Amino acid sequence: MVFKNIPDDLHMAFVSTYVPRKCGIATFTHDLASAVSHHMKAPLGEADKIKIVALNDQIRYDYPEEVIFEIRDQYIIDYHEAANFLNMSPVDVVCLQHEFGIFGGDAGSNILTLLEHLKKPVITTFHTIIQKPSQIQLETVQNIARSSSFMVVPAKKGIELLQDIYGISPEKLIFIPHGTPDVPFLDPSYYKEKFQMEGRRVILTFGLLSPNKGIENMINALEPVAKEHPEVAYIVLGVTHPNVKRVHGEKYRLSLQRMIREKGLENHVFFHNAYVSLEDLKKYLVMSDIFVTPYLFQDQLSSGTLAYAVACGKVVVSTPYWYAQELLEDERGVLVPFGDIGQLSEQISDLLSNEEKRNNLRKNAYQFGRKMIWNEVGRQYFEIFYQALRDYAPRDMGAAVEVSSFSLPEVNLTHLRTLSDETGILQHAMLTTPNRCHGYSTDDNARALHTCVMNWKLFKEESILPLIQRYLSFLNYAFDEKQGRFRNLLTYDRRWIDEGVNEEDCHGRALHAMGYTIAYPPTDHILILANKMFNAALPICESFKSPRALAHVILGCRLYSQRFGGASDVRKMCEISSNHLKNLYSDNSSDDWAWCEDIVAYDNACIPEALIVAGDWLGNRELIDLGAKSLEWVLNIQTAKEGHLSIIGNEKWYKRDGGKSAFDQQPIEAAALVAACYDAYIITKDKKWLEEIRKSFHWFLGKNDHHEMLYDFTTGGCNDGLTSSGFNHNQGAESTLSWLISLQYMTELSREASILQRGNKSN
Repeated sequence: MVFKNIPDDLHMAFVSTYVPRKCGIATFTHDLASAVSHHMKAPLGEADKIKIVALNDQIRYDYPEEVIFEIRDQYIIDYHEAANFLNMSPVDVVCLQHEFGIFGGDAGSNILTLLEHLKKPVITTFHTIIQKPSQIQLETVQNIARSSSFMVVPAKKGIELLQDIYGISPEKLIFIPHGTPDVPFLDPSYYKEKFQMEGRRVILTFGLLSPNKGIENMINALEPVAKEHPEVAYIVLGVTHPNVKRVHGEKYRLSLQRMIREKGLENHVFFHNAYVSLEDLKKYLVMSDIFVTPYLFQDQLSSGTLAYAVACGKVVVSTPYWYAQELLEDERGVLVPFGDIGQLSEQISDLLSNEEKRNNLRKNAYQFGRKMIWNEVGRQYFEIFYQALRDYAPRDMGAAVEVSSFSLPEVNLTHLRTLSDETGILQHAMLTTPNRCHGYSTDDNARALHTCVMNWKLFKEESILPLIQRYLSFLNYAFDEKQGRFRNLLTYDRRWIDEGVNEEDCHGRALHAMGYTIAYPPTDHILILANKMFNAALPICESFKSPRALAHVILGCRLYSQRFGGASDVRKMCEISSNHLKNLYSDNSSDDWAWCEDIVAYDNACIPEALIVAGDWLGNRELIDLGAKSLEWVLNIQTAKEGHLSIIGNEKWYKRDGGKSAFDQQPIEAAALVAACYDAYIITKDKKWLEEIRKSFHWFLGKNDHHEMLYDFTTGGCNDGLTSSGFNHNQGAESTLSWLISLQYMTELSREASILQRGNKSN
């Protein structure tokens, strides 16, 4: 399509990772924005017509001036704020660069929050399309499609996949090739002196290094090539992918270097461990005789490295991933089967011996690449932007998500860190200052571990890992291997003061926290230690009598089973513990007292929650019904006539034959209700639990008997409950952890609610 008289005052924003972040999509977006700005005669960074909304991982980047907003990829509130920002800005069109891994949430679903609230036309470029998507991947792409005026793919194969697998209307699908720099058709010898490669036949692979690149296959293939062509040199250009390096360090690169030494190829293989500028990259490309992409998997829809090589007129040898099949057809390159080292070696040797064949392939590639230079690609994108704006009709935004994520406070761990030292988290505080007089407890360190692993699950921020290690270390130290039990109280000078005391409740909480850690481990090392501790601590639970201890054992076992579903001893412990609870209800409950004891005390809701969870796991409807009935009763006796939560006070609690204490009300009860109602909603799908979750959560935010805000926005801590005269100004561990875990449940629920709403819209 070609439009005439396109207005020159079009304003646009790109939502993507962005330079200086070391990411292929960041580089693509910078180059595309530069190409569009060149077409508009509006220098990037100097004019206000082209702006960037940048996706951050755990690093803050020194962005150029065109970046006007930053989104922390795991924080769903940032996506909503970005939508509001763009809605109020002069931006006419938004161009989203999509790759599952750059957005937070399951399958990158956090980006849907931005799209749902954006009131501007959107053009989405898909850099990856999965041939066999999971359900959440399928739904995420379909929801992006509903919010997009057009969807751009850099390979025609993408149009086929989006139509056939994702059911996207062909009218929305546009093919625009991956852009490339405009490089003159130069002889490879032009830059060889610069790289000390005179007289060498150079093979090049460049890009961020990761195990899926198949470099080991190329090294294996090079061994016979080097014998036939001793002048050959293979350069691997690029730093290790940041995500790979963060988890595995330089393990892959070192394994390749060891392989080179073993094969005696030190004079033939060279690693240039650098993230080079575009100008230097072009020189590397021009200098190479053969460019190789020995990738391992078929479903790769684009490759900036391959596009650049073709545009520079390189002789390309590649495995037949989708993009390579398309780009190298019609004798523009050579394809070899995946993993076929013999073929790879033969083809490279043949090309090094056949200059005429190399020259024909080079010319074919270069001529084709002229269609892909950035100026042409920028023009095509600009025309799509204009058509999207011309045809745009604002969508019906629909009803708000039932549990609104953007109304939630941000998760603030400042006070948690203040309360923690190298040993663990201290129990109490004098106002906001840690109180060392009371030392530490296993109860609180277990809660802290649970809270921080949940934070990792939600936000994937590596700064939380030292805290997880600290609290896990505390639990490991608290465990008495001879007795098979956890000790609870540790003084500030690290002396246990409850040796030999039967602390069932703290043992159950520790098991629950380790179960959560095993279900959602940040690292394999943490998983291994938590698993060891869990199994060592499990046997003694069979003798437990405390209903709260039994409940936490059940919840920990259920979480454990999410990772190790075949663990029969864990399932058996759940059966034993749930039978104990069921018997306690049989012995103590009546028509007007749906409880397992003659007193309702603290952390009550974990008990009916455990029955619901056990019933769901064991396929026992009776347990689910009993748990739901008891949870409703606990909520009813703690709901004021005005409708807000009115927690049982700890002065005398609530005795069967006595009155209910009004104060002091403790945050742990509100947190237990949030968690219990969350599990009840997830398991039963009954929306009545959503209102109970909100009611329990808003107790922290002033919907309580004193209309007092318990959460302190300035510190990130939570006051230690309601007294008869107001709130307790101390901000101890139990209260702060109760707030944080409640807020994180609400954050998780907001994501669930958003996904559910999107599913309803698509039906």
